[in-house]
Amino acid sequence: MKFWILSRFSLKQLLNLCASFTLITLGLFSHSIVLADNQAKKGVESNNPNFEKSVVKVFSTLRGPDPFKPWSKAAPQEVTGSGVVIEGKRILTNAHVVEYASQVQIQNGQDGNKLAARVVAIARGMDLALLEVEDTSFFDTHLAVSRSNKLPEITDAVFAYGYPTGGNSLSITKGIVSRIEFVDYDGSIGGLRIQVDAAINPGNSGGPVIAGDKMIGLAFSGLLHAQNIGYIIPNEEIELFLKDVADGRYNGKPVLLDVTQTFENPILRDFLKLDKNVEGCIIHAPHDMGNGTVLKEWDVLTHIGDTPIDNQCMVKLKPNVRVMFKYKVQQIAQKGFVPLTIMRESKQMKVQAPVYPGRPHLISDLQGGYPSYFIFGPIVFSRATVEYLSFLANNAPALNGYAYNASPLMTLRGEMPSKEREELVVVASPFFPHKLVTGYSNRFGAVIYSINGIRIRSLKHLVEVLRDAKEDLLVIHYDQRWGETMVLPRKAMIQETEGVLSDNGIRSQGSPDMMAVWDKK
Repeated sequence: MKFWILSRFSLKQLLNLCASFTLITLGLFSHSIVLADNQAKKGVESNNPNFEKSVVKVFSTLRGPDPFKPWSKAAPQEVTGSGVVIEGKRILTNAHVVEYASQVQIQNGQDGNKLAARVVAIARGMDLALLEVEDTSFFDTHLAVSRSNKLPEITDAVFAYGYPTGGNSLSITKGIVSRIEFVDYDGSIGGLRIQVDAAINPGNSGGPVIAGDKMIGLAFSGLLHAQNIGYIIPNEEIELFLKDVADGRYNGKPVLLDVTQTFENPILRDFLKLDKNVEGCIIHAPHDMGNGTVLKEWDVLTHIGDTPIDNQCMVKLKPNVRVMFKYKVQQIAQKGFVPLTIMRESKQMKVQAPVYPGRPHLISDLQGGYPSYFIFGPIVFSRATVEYLSFLANNAPALNGYAYNASPLMTLRGEMPSKEREELVVVASPFFPHKLVTGYSNRFGAVIYSINGIRIRSLKHLVEVLRDAKEDLLVIHYDQRWGETMVLPRKAMIQETEGVLSDNGIRSQGSPDMMAVWDKK
């Protein structure tokens, strides 16, 4: 299932920034349906005359990473989105509108001037960001929008405010609430999501969605090749974000990392020797904390807190709305634990299961940073990241080839770091032309297994191994089924590095963190 995030990104930039979603932009003018029902529009505006003055257009100049040339940044890109004024003289928008922004400006459609703004908090997993405006007098005439403290009902009428591409004036589209569900936002962090059928298009990102006289959420994505399906981040998620960043930093939401499965098949009940009146969710794979686990395989979770869990791993949110039980974690977890009632070997037990601020990945994303790298002779080493893997995202032949060759980029995609392997180290770019690598095939995308028999744990470890090596020759083994083993002259690689940098216009042999390791004799 493919989503697009509502902003004017180029395809290349989106592929470099995507995590678990495939983010697709529309470079054409949007076909946003501006509300034509004047009577309905008047009804909304009469409840709160500040809506139109409280929604802003956000202009960002982005300098994202280039994972294939980690010594440089991607070309600047102009992006627009939407935002809404909230309490505390702040503007709420989507993270993807301002992530990697070197400059941010905001403008209300009724005003003539753009005002400088800056990002003060960002939650990439939940796609939320806070802005402050340098000229705070802006908020004297552009007031905060009130937020509802409850979820809307299915079929409630909603109005989406924003600045989709194709025009500079405010667009207002009308629809209803179609669905409320708890989903993975980025593959590791879950949250509530509301589906609406109001027209939401690229550029609407960060604009408020209004029901009655209050905001119920923030527009953030649409579904490619589907009509009248848009998604908003509900206020409950926004409140969690604002509470989290009150101390100036975003820590993340608590997550239960144990893997579950449903309890629907009747044979499972016979296998576990449980009565028909027992409902719940089965632990499929406990999260290993190293010192043993609180939950065990085949435990049946019957309650989270005081809320019963049904055989589809769902809890009731409203009389006609059910969501995944993990939704309750963010509501009731305290001090790193969540209370659960379980059935283990036909006996009921109460346990405190640990929760975490997200799931660590062997192949992680850049978290808004830029890739670390180290150049040694004509070879560029870097970490394997989600952004780096973008070259495989829509390349079926490459996917098949890497999988058939047992590349860890494929086989270890969902693994967590370990002491033996903290991250994957890759050849980030094609070799620079040089006689030292004559006769070897291009190793772009290959994962380093060992150097002189030393298994490589991380990029930092690789730099340490190269720094401390005393042998005349370096033997590099790659982690794959077929390929080559490279043997390179150590001293010549060191001596030729400066010339490689000069020939290719590269200022530094490595990123600051890697150069600190290399220079530490």
